[in-house]
Amino acid sequence: MAQDVIVIGAGIVGVSTAIHLLRRGRSVLLIDKSEPGRETSFGNAGIIQREGVRPHAFPRDLATLMQVGLHLSTAARYDPFALPRVTPALMRYWWKSSPGHYSHVVRSYAPLIARSIEEHSDLITASGAEDLVIRKGWYLAFRTDEKLKAEAAKAKKDLELYGINHKVVDGTEMARIEPDFTERLAGAIHWTDPWTIRNPGALVAKYFELYKSMGGQFLGGEASGLEQDGNNWSVTVADTRHSAPEVVVTLGPWAPEVLEPLGYRLPLFVKRGYHMHYGTQDGAILNNWLIDAEIGYCLAPMEKGVRLTTGAEFALRDAAPTPIQLGRAEAKARALFPLGERLDPQPWKGARPCTPDMMPIIGPAPKHRGLWVGIGHAHHGFTLGPATGHLLAQAMTGEKPAIDITPFAMDRFAGTVPR
Repeated sequence: MAQDVIVIGAGIVGVSTAIHLLRRGRSVLLIDKSEPGRETSFGNAGIIQREGVRPHAFPRDLATLMQVGLHLSTAARYDPFALPRVTPALMRYWWKSSPGHYSHVVRSYAPLIARSIEEHSDLITASGAEDLVIRKGWYLAFRTDEKLKAEAAKAKKDLELYGINHKVVDGTEMARIEPDFTERLAGAIHWTDPWTIRNPGALVAKYFELYKSMGGQFLGGEASGLEQDGNNWSVTVADTRHSAPEVVVTLGPWAPEVLEPLGYRLPLFVKRGYHMHYGTQDGAILNNWLIDAEIGYCLAPMEKGVRLTTGAEFALRDAAPTPIQLGRAEAKARALFPLGERLDPQPWKGARPCTPDMMPIIGPAPKHRGLWVGIGHAHHGFTLGPATGHLLAQAMTGEKPAIDITPFAMDRFAGTVPR
């Protein structure tokens, strides 16, 4: 069956893009080698981070750098064998995290993150996924008064500049909110605008069911050999060629495999992450999503148990998993909250697709007509999937995008685009 658009990659970005294209009268073939929403979209903290106007910058203070460099940090670790491959991108990441560059990144990023709740709300309602949603924000918790005060000052500025609502909670109030904690915290920033999702993979599955109910087609299998053939794009899945006038690449960390043969050598790198579900001891209850900011992990009360998600592991995408980061985070989490037995047979491992300037790539490929991309969302892929999909569909169908997508153009990376 002939299609108007092929979307390669059925994570939350790809599924959202496909839905918005169908809404605009385009016929769509969605392709993925895995079940939709089972890769990077599956293993996250389940937070729609409306407060996330400040993407994760490369640390610039010596103490943090020393902790990471000496493998003392729980929040971030690196694989020494990966350094020769990832160092050029990390150096650019460090440079873009300098105060001057970073302030520009935040100004460009804020209008995109501002669309996160309303875009998810649209698809949640349309897909009948309200039972997965909790609308009471999440807590960024601190163990020292000094760190809490510093973050409260940033939060106050974000309220003034970007309308990000929050409350500052002291240690006594935090103990009331989470009475089963076995350690006392200094307090927390309660980000009140975000929504949390009790099963992120199930939410993407709901969006995918919406896509199919609208007439969207899905093909399971690995897409290879993407090439332009006259006015069409064609790709091979299971020895069969499929063609359409336009194609969208939403493959996350696998995007280079189809873009590099076309000459696009983007400075993408991955931050790997892990999660594990746990029971609880003696009927303990975790009431809220919480990030232990000074240690670097998240606890989330999910459908399948308490989910612990780790920070960032700088390693090659397909390297074997390592138990170190999850083990360290689990030990700290058990001291804070009475986690019970592990409920998953093994930790889930995923890879966040990152760019050196911490912003995604959204829009047309500069040297190929009909080729579009939505990749590089780093820590905010789950948050920004529906917003990115809507913006891409608007641009592809001749509408003016709801926000300016120029800051997210592919050709901002000099030297990575074919001549």
